[in-house]
Amino acid sequence: MSKTTTDTTPPADDQELGTAGAQLSTAPAEEISNLPSLGVIGWARWFWRQLTSMRVALLLLLLLSLGAIPGSLIPQSGIDETKVAEFRKAHETLAPIYDKLGLFNVYSSVWFSAIYILLFVSLIGCIVPRTWQFVGQLRGRPPAAPRRLTRLPAYTTWRTEAEPEQVRDAALALLEKRRFRAHLSGDAVAAEKGYLREIGNLAFHIALIVMLIAFAWGQLFKSEGNKLIVEGGGFSNTLTQYDDFKSGSLFSQDDLDPFSFNLKNFVGRYEPSGPNRGTPRVYKADVTYSVGAFGKEEKSTIEVNEPLEIGDSKVYLVSHGYAPVVTVRDGKGKVVYSDAVPLLPLDGNVTSTGAIKVMDGYRDAKGKWDQLGFQAFFLPSYVKGNEIASQFPALLNPVLNLEAYHGDLGVNAGLPQSVYQLNKKNLKGFKDSKGAQLRENLKPGETMKLPDGAGSITLEKEIKEWAGFQVARQPGSGWALAGSLAAIFGLAASLFIQRRRVWVRAVTGPDGVTVVEMAGLGRSESAKVPEELGDLAGILYEQAPGAPDAVDDPADSEASPDPQVAPAEGADTK
Repeated sequence: MSKTTTDTTPPADDQELGTAGAQLSTAPAEEISNLPSLGVIGWARWFWRQLTSMRVALLLLLLLSLGAIPGSLIPQSGIDETKVAEFRKAHETLAPIYDKLGLFNVYSSVWFSAIYILLFVSLIGCIVPRTWQFVGQLRGRPPAAPRRLTRLPAYTTWRTEAEPEQVRDAALALLEKRRFRAHLSGDAVAAEKGYLREIGNLAFHIALIVMLIAFAWGQLFKSEGNKLIVEGGGFSNTLTQYDDFKSGSLFSQDDLDPFSFNLKNFVGRYEPSGPNRGTPRVYKADVTYSVGAFGKEEKSTIEVNEPLEIGDSKVYLVSHGYAPVVTVRDGKGKVVYSDAVPLLPLDGNVTSTGAIKVMDGYRDAKGKWDQLGFQAFFLPSYVKGNEIASQFPALLNPVLNLEAYHGDLGVNAGLPQSVYQLNKKNLKGFKDSKGAQLRENLKPGETMKLPDGAGSITLEKEIKEWAGFQVARQPGSGWALAGSLAAIFGLAASLFIQRRRVWVRAVTGPDGVTVVEMAGLGRSESAKVPEELGDLAGILYEQAPGAPDAVDDPADSEASPDPQVAPAEGADTK
């Protein structure tokens, strides 16, 4: 009885070919584990390999982007508590579920932090071994030439009368001139090029870590506040001075940069005609600022997208409007209120609305304490017959429309209310001679008399302007930008630079004539490897031309006066 055995050992040629193509990248080799025999350590190693694999890193990136979606769509408690309260009131069923899932504070929730940390670990665990492996490749030399170069994807050969040593020396000089890392190995020259691909790959991964750290640092220590300032007014960078303020969870009041500034003048000029009529041509705020308690006062101009930078803070110009100056008198002519009243724009022509509240010091015609409220609409460019909206954003024909009320403004109830809105729940409207709600249009310098000697309100000739500023402190933004640029260039290098190897063998043939073989191998199939090999072969052929009898001998199929590179024996030509 005969016995048949199967030899599973790879042929020597296959082993040589595998060695030639080994370590063309820094990707870790896949190892198949025998799962039934895995112990605790084996499972830990398997889990670590999975976590540090590229597919898991991409999956974590996807989960991170998906996790950020509810943070953009659902009101966040760290950003706008008012909207969160409104959402809870409007969605009594969903709100408890969102609370349990942490959807009102997505970026500080346990599940989002877990994804973030796992992504960190995955990237670091991927980068460290790749880096050491790449350093080892840089310190080593390209592998020796396989025994049969004809099995490589790009191959060419010819015969020459030049000595083998001369051909190898010429090939070594040529490859080094083309920035290959080359060395002599036996009867062949081994060379490699394209290391920037792996450098780009590593730079991309490192840049991702830098970006993640920068974003996390910025979210934890950021601060952002808004302040509306009327011309002539000022601001000091303290929490109590802001109209609204939000910050990261690790932000401290001590992190605020010590500075102050005053709004001296706001300048707004607009297109007077054409399709862009009303579009701002000039939009700037002239300010004076000082750093620290005793800093020297300096002048500056803040424009849109041109903030004032003080320390780590940037002061942006974000909005603009008008603040008409009004004076309110009681029945005896005593001034009980005189100030510029900022009004909020409703449209591009700065049609504005707001409220004027006289809370203290006013007595009615009978001497009784009372409160006054005026619903105000301001039209910078009023056109008779159109009392709804302004026709132009500049002060061409300013008009202040007022509705007068008296009673309880609700400010003593202890409940917060907007300074720009008038709560009419406990107010009574003043009536005109026809019994209708008292309402008048005032031009600068005009006065509206309240009925029954209750007083008056005057629109002064001076109409001030206000500017809205945002003071933002975003640490880590410079690192995030640097990481983004590094990631782009690293990704471009890993995509467009190919790692490839070239071997040149020159030996003496049976007939005493030197046989030259050249072959190339890339990490992936590309037309660049055969093209580059053909270019190198053409230059080397000029230094070691074909033997004179190569063309005359039709039986010699390996000789060629002009070598052409083509897919070699056994190569995949797809």
